[in-house]
Amino acid sequence: MQSPTQFIIKPKGGRRYDNITKYGDIEFITSSSQEDHKVTNRYGIVIATPIGYEGEISPGDTLLVHHNVFKIYYDMKGREKSGPCHFRNDIFMVEPDQFFLYKKGDKWKTHSRYCFVRPMTNENCSIFNMNIENNNHLHLVGEVVYSNKELDSLGIKEGDIIGFQPHSEYEFKIEGEILYRMFTKNICIKI
Repeated sequence: MQSPTQFIIKPKGGRRYDNITKYGDIEFITSSSQEDHKVTNRYGIVIATPIGYEGEISPGDTLLVHHNVFKIYYDMKGREKSGPCHFRNDIFMVEPDQFFLYKKGDKWKTHSRYCFVRPMTNENCSIFNMNIENNNHLHLVGEVVYSNKELDSLGIKEGDIIGFQPHSEYEFKIEGEILYRMFTKNICIKI
């Protein structure tokens, strides 16, 4: 089974939601709302790539997907519905612009025009004397964690400290760390 344009995936762990946290031997449900986008599963396992696809991604790789891919909705009559990515059972079809990173082996790589930035805090940034905003993060400053080809060609690489546009931070938890997904155009300055 292959699609002409879409990647066929299944949710990692067989669950649409990542709303269970384990403390010791006890599992706790951290959110019971299916409408809570913060607890939707963001990881999909590739079953098949599009017909004629010639990139690096192959079956078995992990994709970091948009929060709406696996989400369940309620229609106007209150009936539970799957979103437009759902094909059947636990199989979903995603367009190339619905995922942002892919994991090949044990290494994450960016896809398309996306990059990921680690927010800077007082603890990991001594070059600034700035006002601290929410959660002790420096406002509009970060470190490039996952670059892309376009940023590389502009001389911005992984590990560089950068400034970014306001409201461009789209938060993801990757490998237990909060990172911001951004577009190349959101990076304003290399510091």
